[in-house]
Amino acid sequence: MKFRLYIFFVLAVISNINAQDNAVTFEAVLTKKSLGINENLRVDFKMNKDGDNFTPPSFKGFTVVGGPNQSVSNMWVNGKRTFSKTYSYFLSPIKKGSLTIGQATIEIENNIYKTLPVKISVSESVTVSKDPNDPSYVVNENLHLVAEISNSSPYLNEGISIVYKLYYSPQINVTNVGEIETPEFENFWSQNIKIPRLQIERGSFKGDNYNFVTWKKTVLYPQKSGKLEILPLSLDVSVDVPTNRRDFFGNRIYNQVSKKVTAGKRSINVKALPVNAPESFNGAVGKFEIKLNTNKTELNASESLQATVKISGNGNLKLFSPPSIQVPSSLEKYDPEYNEKVSTSLVGMKGFISNTYTLVPQFQGKYPINSVEFTFFNPQLNKYESINSDEIIINVLEGPMSLDESNTNIPNTETTKNILPSINQFKFIKTESDFVKINSKPFIYSISFYSILIFPILLILILLIFFKSKNISSSKLKESKSRRANKLAKKYLSDARKNLDNKDVFYIALEKALHNFLKSKFSIETFDYSKEKIYNLLLRKEIEKESLELFIKLIENCEFARFTPASNVAINNDYENAVQVITEIDKVI
Repeated sequence: MKFRLYIFFVLAVISNINAQDNAVTFEAVLTKKSLGINENLRVDFKMNKDGDNFTPPSFKGFTVVGGPNQSVSNMWVNGKRTFSKTYSYFLSPIKKGSLTIGQATIEIENNIYKTLPVKISVSESVTVSKDPNDPSYVVNENLHLVAEISNSSPYLNEGISIVYKLYYSPQINVTNVGEIETPEFENFWSQNIKIPRLQIERGSFKGDNYNFVTWKKTVLYPQKSGKLEILPLSLDVSVDVPTNRRDFFGNRIYNQVSKKVTAGKRSINVKALPVNAPESFNGAVGKFEIKLNTNKTELNASESLQATVKISGNGNLKLFSPPSIQVPSSLEKYDPEYNEKVSTSLVGMKGFISNTYTLVPQFQGKYPINSVEFTFFNPQLNKYESINSDEIIINVLEGPMSLDESNTNIPNTETTKNILPSINQFKFIKTESDFVKINSKPFIYSISFYSILIFPILLILILLIFFKSKNISSSKLKESKSRRANKLAKKYLSDARKNLDNKDVFYIALEKALHNFLKSKFSIETFDYSKEKIYNLLLRKEIEKESLELFIKLIENCEFARFTPASNVAINNDYENAVQVITEIDKVI
């Protein structure tokens, strides 16, 4: 009996141990529960079994400056499997006091699990540690965002540029950058200059050698005089900080830190334009030229010609209109057609704008198109400049005569419209025809009739057969290309997995895998697509926003990794994320 009780006790203990081993754990782990308003914290949502439909809390009272970063650990120790999956977020408090990180949820084995709410105490700003072994201190000292302004004291409507550069020391590795606060350019006309690909450059910051990336370029035209403010740009930057420790294979171990960097507010003092502006001034600021030309100078009455006023040069071309032309009343003038060809760079707008008028003369004679005056303010010379086009004479060769022929040479005015036609003005118009009626067979019984009737039907049948065969061959070709691209995506993803210890080869293979995956699913050549176009394409396919953003982030990581070192942690995370997002998108499409 005692032996049976002993056996029962041992089995109960073993059963309890196994139950504990199989129990699901899902918890929120924080790096700190007390912090200053100027500090960040990391929260990890950890689970011991894989799950689906992870939903983070709202993070009310915090700004998410980094994440989610996903990591997976799957190890076998003494024949026992240990699994761990973590979603990490980097948070920055936006107010002082007691804050709460709410519950996160996840579905594991058809059950919903929730983390417990965690309270955080946020105090006044604290002094940042100056320990060189502290990763946060190392990042603070070696990472800077700078806003460079070309001219802090421009004139009203004079173009200036602002360039945001991210400087980082060679001793740290930047693995990811995201924009979290975009500056608002109130009281400015603004245009961003596209940066097709981030490039790492060498430069100097406060006398030390740094790497830097030009993150954003914008051209501004102030629309109000006085002191104007430019609100700051903020970036979330993930940084790998090297430690003195190494792993089993001798590779350096990195600590990953998420840092919010901000380019502070900038003030611009905008000077008002001088008050002695000529009447012909309509807001143009820069350096310009004017041309007046026509497509013909000789024509007959009732024919048309085009007269174009063209303003070209450097300045605020999109912020004013070309001056209008003045023509005699005998030239009928229609509303102009506007055209522009303007490119924007860091030096401002350059190109031309134009108005093209259609003119129709009513009578014989010679008519002037008056010289056009154009005035602009030249900020280089600090003065107004007026320029004039050449006068053009239009010679109308044939047509009715004006009752008062002297009016044909009057260079003025569209107000003189009481011109009376002569009695014989329309004498040349015939009032009777000289056609001769002929007798013929009715058309409905002719061969031509039946030919016209049958030919379109035959043509439609031929076209239907042609396009159907073309569509079949085209679809077969697309299907073949899609299959090939899908095979390539799998191949390159496999190559990436084999080269986790070789950064350059890994990211080249991963980028090819992502692009071929898109090509296989959407039949697109991704080299023609920017990240914005790829984002919008995936959005139209109703891909979840989390998966969509993760896919774009992976493309950015591939681009960025070409120019900067990456830790083993970052490489493994990117591979796991790529497998995850490709699988999720593949399920939807």
